[in-house]
Amino acid sequence: MKDTHPICYGLVLFILLAGSPALADETLWQERSEQSQVVLPRGYSPLPSLSGLIKELKPAVVNIHTTQTISPRLRRNPFQRDPFLEEFFGFPRQERKYPSLGSGFIISPDGYILTNYHVVHHASEIRVKLADERTYKAKVVGGDQKTDVALLKVKAKGKLPTVYLGDSDKLEVGDWVIAIGSPFGLGHTVTTGIISGKDRVIGHGPYDDFLQTDASINPGNSGGPLFDSAGNVVGINTAIVSGGTGIGFAVPVNLAKELLPQLRKTGKVRRGWLGVGIQDLTDELAEEFGVPGKSGVLISQVFVGSPAEKGGLRAGDIIISLNGRRVGGTRALTRRVAVLSPGGKATLVVVRGKKTKKFTVKLAERESGEAAAMGRRVEEEGEVSLGLTLTPLTPEKARRLGVSERTRGLVVTGVDRAGPTSGFVRQGDIIVEVNRTPVRSLKDFQRAQGKSKKVLLLIQRGSSQLFMVIQR
Repeated sequence: MKDTHPICYGLVLFILLAGSPALADETLWQERSEQSQVVLPRGYSPLPSLSGLIKELKPAVVNIHTTQTISPRLRRNPFQRDPFLEEFFGFPRQERKYPSLGSGFIISPDGYILTNYHVVHHASEIRVKLADERTYKAKVVGGDQKTDVALLKVKAKGKLPTVYLGDSDKLEVGDWVIAIGSPFGLGHTVTTGIISGKDRVIGHGPYDDFLQTDASINPGNSGGPLFDSAGNVVGINTAIVSGGTGIGFAVPVNLAKELLPQLRKTGKVRRGWLGVGIQDLTDELAEEFGVPGKSGVLISQVFVGSPAEKGGLRAGDIIISLNGRRVGGTRALTRRVAVLSPGGKATLVVVRGKKTKKFTVKLAERESGEAAAMGRRVEEEGEVSLGLTLTPLTPEKARRLGVSERTRGLVVTGVDRAGPTSGFVRQGDIIVEVNRTPVRSLKDFQRAQGKSKKVLLLIQRGSSQLFMVIQR
């Protein structure tokens, strides 16, 4: 045996293994039989699958394909009126079509579709494709650029599948959400995550109130639905942070629901206007006005001829409720007034002094009201104890400062850098009230400030007014 070559041993071993049925049929993995169930640790249960819910939701989510027709000649060719120069310099004379992708969701069986305004803005052709590959030509019924919401309509035979709209106000940070859309053209892609934040302001528009989520949102998801775990739409996927991971934003569906009636009826949104300048309450202002905590919004200015003035509101009133709902802050109040229709009535509860009062105001239209407000805008000078140099406001000074000639108060012509108002009051500011008392002269100012350690000033700066508490 000493002379036996090692190859002989290997050959014998191979023959023995090949001849063994048990080893020849053995696989590299194991599979559990139906009779063999895993024993789970106590208190543990496997995560439920979302597949059943997704199958119910997908049919109502659509891919949106838009085409924008652009003439390069209109953008680049300085000789567009000369065909010879066009040919000589090689400028294209034909129009070019640029495709774009987005998402949307069907909200009614007769074909109304909700999406983002920026998905369909300037589109010359819009087509929507359902999960079952049916494709329809769509038209824009209405849109609102400031909130990035658009309503489309398609004509289809029979009823279309729809989704249910939920209540985005009830969402809490940490709630599970599901996004369905067409990221990068990959139709009906599903991603999941949680609500990461609420009331986000991202500079997208004047009425920012976004939901933040870590459910993956990418280019092509815009306009698609964000569902809660019950399958209700709670947001419209809209924006992402460039270069960020897991940071996406959606328009709350409650905001869209407030706009839909106007979009369907008129194709645009007309916003209500109250006609006040407002500011958030600081701790000092809340203490000065005797308001517990910092709840409510302080009216710092009432525009001349505005609905607020006609309704009896005054500078110094603190709005704590609008149409029966508590007011959280200036941005929330601005959004809530803006979604109310012009001509409609708004019921406001305010704190004035130590009393609570209720006012009913008939709203005007924001655009025309703001334009009108912007259009309505014996010499002595001396120093006062707050380190200010003041002079009465005359009509001529008012015109130079760009404010209404009907404005009354004292113009700040100098601020002592070592005084208590340094860094707060600016040269050119107009002091309208001191300790809630209107002032028109230096004597008025001295009398109103008294000997208190804190002085409450109402200042007009440009077209806005604001309160300040100055510590002597």
